[in-house]
Amino acid sequence: MMKLYSNSTDPFSHRCRIVLFEKGMDFEVIDVDLTNQSEDLSILSPYSNAPVLVERDLVLTDANIINEYIDERFPHPQLMPPDPVMRARARLFLKDFENELFVHMLDMDSSDQSKKTAARKIITETLIKLTPILSKQPYLLHDEYSMLDVAIAPLLWRLDHYEIKLPNQSSSILKYADKLFKRPLFEEAMSPTEKAMR
Repeated sequence: MMKLYSNSTDPFSHRCRIVLFEKGMDFEVIDVDLTNQSEDLSILSPYSNAPVLVERDLVLTDANIINEYIDERFPHPQLMPPDPVMRARARLFLKDFENELFVHMLDMDSSDQSKKTAARKIITETLIKLTPILSKQPYLLHDEYSMLDVAIAPLLWRLDHYEIKLPNQSSSILKYADKLFKRPLFEEAMSPTEKAMR
């Protein structure tokens, strides 16, 4: 059985839990406290952070790598496009998300208010740029729910928690977010702490 070492408030762990639940497979989630790490996690992850996926002798870190492995290992439902060109575009999109959006989520939990303010501004501006895309299509990769939607869902769930307010002209993003949250297994993939964020 796969084991996912996951933190109950970490958006990157949340992303991996979503994929595992979407696949409907047997797995165990082991909750880890990143402020008081177990020796197991320190041995498994060179960075001593979550998420970490363990299956037999395989140990994976990094949410994107974990999720692509799960998607290839259990191909139904497929979350990365089957077409190589579209798959490459999806990977590029994810890389841009990491560099322009998700990296700033780490600062949202900082005790440094100036870091939080700067991160909030960048996240808001980056999300606003997605408005034209989501005004024309139901998901980030056209008509199909994909790994891009999985990746951004934990951030959208945390908007209130992060005190991020999107302008009225970005209503298509909020409608899109509601659609993601209504997926049958979305709630099951959340920890009790995450459920309390909204």
